[in-house]
Amino acid sequence: MRKTALLLPAFVVLVVIGFSSIFIVDEREKALVLQFGQIVNVQEEPGLGFKIPLIQEVVKYDDRILSRDLDPIEITPADDRRLVVDAFARFRIVDVEQFRRAVGAGGLPAASLRLDNILRAQTREVLGSVTSNDILSTDRAALMLRIRNGAITEARSLGLQVLDVRLKRTDLPEANLNATYERMKAEREREAADEIARGREAAQRIQAQADRTVIELVSEAEREAQIIQGEADALRNEIFATAFGEDPEFFEFYRSMTAYQRALQGGNTMMVMSPDSDFFNFLRSSDGASSLRAQEAAPTLPAPGDAAALR
Repeated sequence: MRKTALLLPAFVVLVVIGFSSIFIVDEREKALVLQFGQIVNVQEEPGLGFKIPLIQEVVKYDDRILSRDLDPIEITPADDRRLVVDAFARFRIVDVEQFRRAVGAGGLPAASLRLDNILRAQTREVLGSVTSNDILSTDRAALMLRIRNGAITEARSLGLQVLDVRLKRTDLPEANLNATYERMKAEREREAADEIARGREAAQRIQAQADRTVIELVSEAEREAQIIQGEADALRNEIFATAFGEDPEFFEFYRSMTAYQRALQGGNTMMVMSPDSDFFNFLRSSDGASSLRAQEAAPTLPAPGDAAALR
């Protein structure tokens, strides 16, 4: 009974020592076996590992791709236009021994701070050598590649491999936003004023051309109208000349009758003249009465100057 009581504690101690000498590394980790702070073994493959209990300890590090967001940094490009840049990096621990020697017991937090300093320095160096237009353009992959390549060499001393660096956001500092907005607004207003001025100039040019066309059309129409009027007057005069040449006495009688018709119209018109006036020659003479009867039988001719009757 006493023997069993002594063996049981010893068995428990052995079991505890056995379990404490075994550790497990999965596929997402790498492990270091340390003895009094010194590296005695590296376990990079997943599976079981062994260590001396109480003397040795195991430190595990993440073997996956990690991401690190940088705090916004202010840079000054080559054109002295300050910008605020947000960036992030993807990295992984490739050499756990070098990583342990570089950061000691600080582990991943200490390594992340040192990596931040490296990325900040590279970002300022690369972006400070180009203009703000290059940084703000959509084609800035070459700049991010330069930052990554510059950070790879320095990060290797930490046992890290920088896989990618990306610029998330590139903005103006808050103090410069209003001034930049006002400058952009003034530029847009100037462009709008130029467009309006060009539009007005084009409108005036079109209006002048239209006015010129109107004047030319009206002038041409008036010229043609005057030509037609002249031809009609010439034809009228030719007809009257022919009629006068055939019977001058009848033509004189006709003109007198037309004068009577126009002068002796109804209404309030009053005419005072002597009865023996030459105006009434055809009314007093017997030849005039005979001519009047001939006029009634003859066709009516238009009055001189009555151009509408000839058309």
